[in-house]
Amino acid sequence: MQFASIAKLATALTLALSLAPQGALAQEKNKIKVGISVGSAEAIFEVVKKVAARDGLDIQTIVFSDYLQPNAALAAGDLDANAFQHQPYLDSQIKTRGYKIVPVGLTITAPLGIYSKKYRSIDQLPNGASIGIQNDPSNGNRALLLLQKAGLIKLKAGAGENGVNATPLDVIDNPKKLKLVELDAAQLPRSLDDLAAASINNDYAFKAGLSLQKDTIAVEDPRGRYANIIATRTEDKDKPWARKLVQAYHSDEVRKFIESEYKNSLVPAF
Repeated sequence: MQFASIAKLATALTLALSLAPQGALAQEKNKIKVGISVGSAEAIFEVVKKVAARDGLDIQTIVFSDYLQPNAALAAGDLDANAFQHQPYLDSQIKTRGYKIVPVGLTITAPLGIYSKKYRSIDQLPNGASIGIQNDPSNGNRALLLLQKAGLIKLKAGAGENGVNATPLDVIDNPKKLKLVELDAAQLPRSLDDLAAASINNDYAFKAGLSLQKDTIAVEDPRGRYANIIATRTEDKDKPWARKLVQAYHSDEVRKFIESEYKNSLVPAF
């Protein structure tokens, strides 16, 4: 009877192990790679890392100098998450590239600015001035909407709204005959000396030593729809490490760092 009982117990244990989900048996993942962009994100994630480490999560950041590689690397499995983009940009990437990537948490809003080294106001821009804008659909759309808000151009009805990205071809009124020069987002700060003004994303402006308060002639609403996000592959969105990553970013420690370090040039979106 004793041997029979042991045999039954062994059989039951073997069956239980075979039926248990693999995740329940595997050790919970505690090391992840997160793709971020150059600039302010590097400093912010140093704080995020410290907070996450207290919750048992080891974060390695991979820094990218453009906006195309982080999603490609995430989709390919080279990253576990990324934190560099807003929802409209992710939507455009999913539409054009078919990525299975979803947002899992908000980070910051980085207001877009029209920067100039030659002029201190919109009114000073001369006729025929060259204005640099981003050549990717989402940020180019964002730049055109800001130029329209500043009264420099007018877009045709519906352009730039409801997920329809505007392009320079959608400009129907351009009183100053501005020349819209489309460039890669990373090139715009380096090209500013050759332009009257340029639309520059906050992270690239920060890296180039430009100030949102001092060097802009037009600025986006800091609490608009362009809040940045943490994104993962769809299959990973409910993983414990994803939850820990978002919790670390949403901590009071990170919020206070952003507010004290960037003084409204970056705004916590959580």
